[in-house]
Amino acid sequence: MGNEKLDQLYRSVIMDHYKTPRNKGVLESSNVTIDMNNPTCGDVIHLTLQVENDIVKDAKFEGEGCSISMASASMMTQLIKGKNTEDAVNAAHAFSDMMLGKELDDSMDLGDIEALTGVAKFPARIKCATLPWKAMEKGITSDSE
Repeated sequence: MGNEKLDQLYRSVIMDHYKTPRNKGVLESSNVTIDMNNPTCGDVIHLTLQVENDIVKDAKFEGEGCSISMASASMMTQLIKGKNTEDAVNAAHAFSDMMLGKELDDSMDLGDIEALTGVAKFPARIKCATLPWKAMEKGITSDSE
């Protein structure tokens, strides 16, 4: 597939998650709640997780921000549901590496999240994409301490 067609496909996946976000809302049964913002662009994320026995049973988010941050939150909540907390944190690290333009480990399937690879070309937007991931990692790691 040519770069132009791939870019268009990625844009359509991002816009789909932005316009029809998955897992949007607040978990009433959450035991992990994190609020984070990106002061440089105004993105805000409110992430609620239900973590039991080191498994992310459920994840929801609310927030305001650009299409990149909201689509990233939608994709992230889809990916981490059902994963153990270590795998969720490892996915956050892999996502961070991807945003820095590093090669991804082929053994990790990031699904729709790979649509965000193009963000690495726009350094100002990397913080938008990583905000929900940093919130999730902070919530999981502070919960387990």
